[in-house]
Amino acid sequence: MRVIQKFFIASLFMWAIPIAILYAFNHNMLPGTSNLSPYSVTLVSGFLAVISVNVVIAFYIYLAMREPAADKHEPDPKFLAEAKASMNQSTGDAQQSSQPLKKQQ
Repeated sequence: MRVIQKFFIASLFMWAIPIAILYAFNHNMLPGTSNLSPYSVTLVSGFLAVISVNVVIAFYIYLAMREPAADKHEPDPKFLAEAKASMNQSTGDAQQSSQPLKKQQ
C-alpha cells in the first residue's frame, strides 16, 4: 500500500509543480518576471517545468531504491538441481569430445 501511495504522490507532484511554475510565470507572480519578454517567459518557464518533473522523478527513484525488499527471492531447488545436472552434463560432453582429438594426434 505504501508503494501505491508514494506513486500517487509523485504523480500528483509531476502534474502540479510544472503547472504551478507555468502559472506563476505567466501571471507575473515571481519577482523579476515582469521584466522578461514573452519569449523569455515561455522559455524559462518551460525549462523550469521540465526540470521540476525530472527532479520529482529522480526523487521517486531515490525513494524506490531505499525501499526495503519485501521478501528475499529464493531459487527453486528443483530448478537448481536441473541446472547443475545440465552444467555437469555439458562439461562432461566437452571433456569426452576433446579426448578423441588427443588420441588422434
